[in-house]
Amino acid sequence: MTLLDVTASTTTTETTPTRTHDAVGTANTRVEGIAKVTGQARYAGDIPFAELAHGWLVLSTVARGRIRSIDAEPVLAMPGVLAVLHHENAPRLKPGVGLMGPDASTLLLQDDRVPYRGWPVALVVAETAEQARAAAEALVVTYEEEPHDVVFTAGHPGAYTPESSRFVQPDVERGDVEAELAASAVVVDEEYTTPEQYHNAMEPHAAMARWEDGRLEVVDSNQGSHAVAQLLAALFSLDGDSVRVRSEHVGGAFGSKGFNAHLILAVMAATQLDRPVRVVLTRRQMFSLVGYRPATAQRVRLGADADGRLRALDHESVSLSSALQQFVEASTRHSRALYGADALRVRTKVVPLDVGAPSFMRAPGWAPGSFAVESAMDELADKSGEDPIRLRVRNEPAVAPGSGLPFSSRNIIACYEEGARRFGWADRDPRPGTRRDGRWALGLGMAASAHSAGVAPATASITAEADGTFTVRIAAADIGTGARTALILIAADALAVPKESVRMKIADSDFGPAFLAGGSMGTTSWAWAITEAAVALSKKVVPGDPIPPEGIMARADTTELVGGREQRESLGFGAQFAEVAVDVATGEVRVRRMLGVFAVGRVVNPTTARSQLIGGMTWGLSMALHEEGVRDVASGGLANADLAAYHFASNADVPVIEADWVDDPDTYNPSGIKGLGEIGIVGGAAAIANAVWHATGVRQRHLPIRLDRVLMAGAASGGGA
Repeated sequence: MTLLDVTASTTTTETTPTRTHDAVGTANTRVEGIAKVTGQARYAGDIPFAELAHGWLVLSTVARGRIRSIDAEPVLAMPGVLAVLHHENAPRLKPGVGLMGPDASTLLLQDDRVPYRGWPVALVVAETAEQARAAAEALVVTYEEEPHDVVFTAGHPGAYTPESSRFVQPDVERGDVEAELAASAVVVDEEYTTPEQYHNAMEPHAAMARWEDGRLEVVDSNQGSHAVAQLLAALFSLDGDSVRVRSEHVGGAFGSKGFNAHLILAVMAATQLDRPVRVVLTRRQMFSLVGYRPATAQRVRLGADADGRLRALDHESVSLSSALQQFVEASTRHSRALYGADALRVRTKVVPLDVGAPSFMRAPGWAPGSFAVESAMDELADKSGEDPIRLRVRNEPAVAPGSGLPFSSRNIIACYEEGARRFGWADRDPRPGTRRDGRWALGLGMAASAHSAGVAPATASITAEADGTFTVRIAAADIGTGARTALILIAADALAVPKESVRMKIADSDFGPAFLAGGSMGTTSWAWAITEAAVALSKKVVPGDPIPPEGIMARADTTELVGGREQRESLGFGAQFAEVAVDVATGEVRVRRMLGVFAVGRVVNPTTARSQLIGGMTWGLSMALHEEGVRDVASGGLANADLAAYHFASNADVPVIEADWVDDPDTYNPSGIKGLGEIGIVGGAAAIANAVWHATGVRQRHLPIRLDRVLMAGAASGGGA
């Protein structure tokens, strides 16, 4: 008997035949797809509100100093201008509120300090966005400048080791690394660098705030409505139940849509004016205000026996941070998870500079860390005379190297084998520079992928409706991944009903706590809560009994279930392969094909899963060849803070990319799901860099692999290939 067998009628007890449904694992298009492509889906910047006012940010033009004066009077006299908020008149905020703990970057317009170029110093509010922009551009702000430092180097005198926390793993030292390196037959000791990389989701960041009957209502573009509501309540000293945040449709996020300045300022303005206020960021403002991947400098030392068996792995990562607010790019995660060695040492340092705070960006830590470690492993394979795949298999760990915990599942060898078979790896000549296609030198490269695949507590409710359908409510977020569709499939299977019978309502903070869309944990966490709610509902609904007009609702909270699990290292794994063509005369690098094979647990929807993996691999290509934020030392700002100068992969740069997966049963998590939104980028840049070496015989240890770097490396080596 299924839950659907409960009749919708209140006058009969007839039942429908029992049916078996297996929605999970079948290919499905997105349920909101038509609404998006026809323009019916409304994003945070689209929804109309009566008496809506518009805010426009004014950002600092100095990198460090104090505000001497803000000449607001002329601006207030301009057409349509309603207010100019600044540090002398803005509402007071409660310190110590942030997504990751105490966060000074949330204390906007609270004093005259300017911590970096692009810091919000005022918000102009007007009747129209055009009036607000004109007034903001006319506002005169004078500063008292102070010396600033924006130059990142691994040896910066201000570098320090951050304290361990929820987001910062402690350094690890197991065994005698120096002794093992000294005893090794083969040693790799190199530095690898990655630059600043910037968020540019398709949908700009936008938020609307208004007060309704004593309650703050916010429509925002974010990755976790409940978390944002709780943070707003704390920052503005409000009761948690007095804030409601909705975020029905989100056009990309990748870590950038958490708790941002435009949202806080919109609430400030709505509070000051007692009318709805919307703030939308421009592309250029996004380069200052929504976080970015910080630059890293990573030294990797590998020591191995003659056959490539690791005796020592030493990985030190130094990353850029902000003097205003610490953020740690945990690039040593890759070394903690992938390879077994007799001695392991991983260390993390940060360099605080007068720049905006970095933040999470797709596969934080994992992406830059994989470039360094997977490049070093390729160098070790070359020095050892070993095939790169065989070398990796030889160094498979029995338990997680960093934690010593057993893996929940680890099927990476199947990824190597299937990827090698499909990519034609067996035909690869191990000698670099041996394949040509006219002016192009050709090369093949590969790298391993990994990403954490944890689970967090969540709440969900399911209502059996009188018409025989079911309504699921959960404060999940669909940031463009297809999560809404995946959750419908999960709910349909849990309820044993057709997916058409399930109505999914998400992204409303009133639905209760639920983990945000991040860390590749969203779907896994939400699925568990929905499944538990279905179980609870089955105990309340009597087959054959009528459903009352108000429906029957059951709720689940997985906090205790998640907290009571046995400790395991839960990770997704994969292998990435790339073929490149390099013009050694011009330095141009073209990726001809890529393949990724992954072990990511139970795949809910193959259509959207493959899309996510291909999207991540495309970003890996962009990371390898294009993306680089360039600091102007004199001004302290970015020299390329727009999409004309910040290069990224476009359609012409992206070849045929294939993504697939192997069977990877994982019973540690009841849903069997491992998040796959981020693993696609991990290892992609290293696979391409390793392919460039195979084509030219010259290593590229600094991203991006620009034309000038290819030419200079070739000249330094006597011409390369």
